[in-house]
Amino acid sequence: MSLHVPEFFAELRLPFPSGTTVGSTYYATPIAGAPLRLQIGFTDTQYRNAYGGLRLTVIHIDRGTIDAVALSFAEHGTFRRRQGTLHQRNMPGTFNITLARPGQPSWEGADFTGLHDAIEQYTAVWFPGAWTASAPNRAAAKTAHQIPAPPPALPVAGRTR
Repeated sequence: MSLHVPEFFAELRLPFPSGTTVGSTYYATPIAGAPLRLQIGFTDTQYRNAYGGLRLTVIHIDRGTIDAVALSFAEHGTFRRRQGTLHQRNMPGTFNITLARPGQPSWEGADFTGLHDAIEQYTAVWFPGAWTASAPNRAAAKTAHQIPAPPPALPVAGRTR
């Protein structure tokens, strides 16, 4: 049984070069030299080995915890497409590591888009500029992919005299 924590956080595409996982928790210093750190861990449910979201904590190196927020998988559509197991039908928006297929993460098939966007919004408050300094502008990337390329130029028949 494994959470596949490094792979989970890699799927979130967090742009912090200092980010690392220790056990089941992700740690980062989003702004180099700043006294604030980011900690992201899984939130438990009432069932053993089942997780319902992420808890983001902003920690000051001298003052301790500054702020924290829980982001549920259900509210961010992370497992909207997964309805197959009895666990998913009884507890939608969660995953249970004991129900994973052998060699596969229990969160297989998750859609990380909503969760990624919520993490970006929250961390932008505490770590302004960290996303733009560390990663390409997602809005520009989305726009670039949405605008179709112009059709190739057709040869123009020229006039001859």
